[in-house]
Amino acid sequence: MIRRLTALALAGTILASAAHCRAQDMNARAQAAAGASRTKTSDSDALQGNYLTPGLAGQAITTIDGSRSFTPNIACQKTATFLELIAQPSATGDIGALRIARDKDMDGTFDETLNVPVPLSGICANGFVSCDPGSWNGCRYFKWDVGAAQELTLSEVGLTQLAGCYCINNSCGTNLAWANLASVLKDLGGGVIGALTTADARVGIAQASIDGPVIRYTGAQTTACSSNPALAQTSYKANPTALQGDAFAASQGSPVFQSLVASPAGIGKGAENRSCAIRRTVTIREVRPEDVIQVTSGGYVSSSSAGDTIEFLTGSPGDNTLYGGSCTLFDFRMTIHVEDASRLKKVTLPYYFFDDWLQLRIDGRLVLSDPSSWTGSSYPPGACERKTTWYGYPDLDLKPWFTNGDHEIWARVAVGGAGELSALVRAVVDTSCAVSEAVTDGCLGNAGDPTCSLVDETVDDVITFRNGVATGLKPLPQTRTLGPGACSISLTRDFWERDRRYQCTASIAAPDLSRSAYIIDHSTETLLADRIVAKDGTLTATTRPFALPDRGSVPACEAICKTRAPKVNADAALDGVVGDRQNDPNGWDSFFHACSADYVCPLGTGEELVTDCGCLDDFPEAAAMMQTVRLGGADIICTATAQ
Repeated sequence: MIRRLTALALAGTILASAAHCRAQDMNARAQAAAGASRTKTSDSDALQGNYLTPGLAGQAITTIDGSRSFTPNIACQKTATFLELIAQPSATGDIGALRIARDKDMDGTFDETLNVPVPLSGICANGFVSCDPGSWNGCRYFKWDVGAAQELTLSEVGLTQLAGCYCINNSCGTNLAWANLASVLKDLGGGVIGALTTADARVGIAQASIDGPVIRYTGAQTTACSSNPALAQTSYKANPTALQGDAFAASQGSPVFQSLVASPAGIGKGAENRSCAIRRTVTIREVRPEDVIQVTSGGYVSSSSAGDTIEFLTGSPGDNTLYGGSCTLFDFRMTIHVEDASRLKKVTLPYYFFDDWLQLRIDGRLVLSDPSSWTGSSYPPGACERKTTWYGYPDLDLKPWFTNGDHEIWARVAVGGAGELSALVRAVVDTSCAVSEAVTDGCLGNAGDPTCSLVDETVDDVITFRNGVATGLKPLPQTRTLGPGACSISLTRDFWERDRRYQCTASIAAPDLSRSAYIIDHSTETLLADRIVAKDGTLTATTRPFALPDRGSVPACEAICKTRAPKVNADAALDGVVGDRQNDPNGWDSFFHACSADYVCPLGTGEELVTDCGCLDDFPEAAAMMQTVRLGGADIICTATAQ
């Protein structure tokens, strides 16, 4: 019996030791895997070098432990030298020569070259500034652009269309371009790449490398494998509002989506943010007489020198141009279209002449006959030949007949022998500028939805609602000058643009957390309690021993250090170089680095140590700096209170 107990105790000891060894082995393996993963994915440079660059360039990618490798093919075309920029600073500090070569069709050969024709005195995120060499005078501003044939071009713009500009020539310091050539090349190349990838969504950049005054980019075509840069996949960039409708249409035809919608999770409660806008639009246009009334068939038209008068002539006015024999009826029909009858000041029949009898009808209704006895639709009641040309100046008011739409002027003349006819219709038009105003409410559906509540609202750049609470701010009425040329007018309105964000919710069935609550409430560090519900609704409670493995010790934080490097404020603005407006343009750039395992701070070029490796907490300083920037960019609002 004693031997049996001893054997059991020995077996238990062996099993416990084996379990402990397995736990230690598992911890070691986990730490080794974490270290290998951190080596390959710890920062953006590691991700780019180990995965992004080889993946786009068609090179081998290895697994985290290095045991296997494979070559992906995620790009349709690849080129090792998609873009190359060569910059040559001059004695004045400007970049005197900048040559850009591009492999446009990604076949491995440069087929497009751009030699920038002006010196570069300042660098911007999307362009550059060109001034008189060595100074900040006579400056011109250029933006990187892409032409209709997808060629790289320069567009001369205003400084307000450029971003992140800074000075590099001798007006701001000595040898700034040479001393910071690597960052200057990155900023120049980034602006060019930004213009190219914006114009052609197929282009992807795998890698950038700098060699002295040269920066080279490895490129790949990563989208849709199409020769056409106008891709259907990028259509939502030009029309973001179409995304919601297309997504709804796709969801209706997707059985997977419909299954999820009908599931308990799908019919639960969710929150959705919806952005919308209310816009006031004013249309102003010049009005010409022919915009109001015009002839569409028959007759002749002319405009008077008054500018607001248009005349319509019908008939055959030449002397004896109509030959009637003993008696012949001649009809002349002219159709006049009225677009806006409210702008007709006068429509008259100022004069006419004829030989021998005359009738004038509008839309078939007789409005004039000369002689007046001729009222029927057949031949005149007397002899046709009246042996002379008759003139009339009735100044007859025709305006009541000229409503919106088409109207037929029908002139009939009875000619005995030879005769003629001429009848003039004159219209005087209100040519004042046409102004139409409309408010388009794109928030009507959200505002009327009881499940939606207003979260944020900005009215003419004034924040009136923030996080569901009214700020108490209200914009003053805004005056805008609108319209072309002589039709330019100034309008004052309470608001022009309202941008809103709503949060809409739907009811949710609360998840059943009773089992998890039971486990938490009845378990201890050494005992795991559980309660399971059977299909028939009966409850079964269980308990079993439970222990967490030794998790080991970990550092209290990731050790970091703070460094700084001197910097001259060469930022450029509308008023010139910012540093020129400061008492001392010299300042510092601050950097934070992750320390090595042996607590060594990896200083960058030109950096000096500010705070050595440790658990640094600069959140208060960061919050104060961000608040300063936020308040510095906020509107200055003057308020007054009654005394």
